[in-house]
Amino acid sequence: MFRRILIPVDVSEPAFAEQALEAVKRALLDPSTHVRFVTVIQITPVMMGEYLPADFDIRAQEEATSRLSAMVAKSGLPPERVSLSVRNGGITHEVNAEVEAFDADLVVVGSHRPSMATYLLGSSATSIVRHAKCSVLVVR
Repeated sequence: MFRRILIPVDVSEPAFAEQALEAVKRALLDPSTHVRFVTVIQITPVMMGEYLPADFDIRAQEEATSRLSAMVAKSGLPPERVSLSVRNGGITHEVNAEVEAFDADLVVVGSHRPSMATYLLGSSATSIVRHAKCSVLVVR
């Protein structure tokens, strides 16, 4: 049913990605299904730039790529059916841009139980659901 599945990942909280991955493994019945993992590095505010090393952005990109690659390698998914992407910017915007670039027909996102803060401010999962142009499965 779904042929291109996107899994947004916060590499600092891999437990949520593991929940989403388990749901995807159950859905991978069609041998033509392709899965892409994406993580988003949020842009460092300009006012903090002077306090960070000159190569901070490069190291953040390398670390995110390394952590995401390790997660993909441990996923147990066939390597020929998996890809990854590291983007820079706002989470919702970049995930939705990756949906279009990858032509995803399903986004599977792990989420925690809502708290009062997320009811008032919203969460990344909520924002992705609200703005996605394809189906979204939220796995708790």
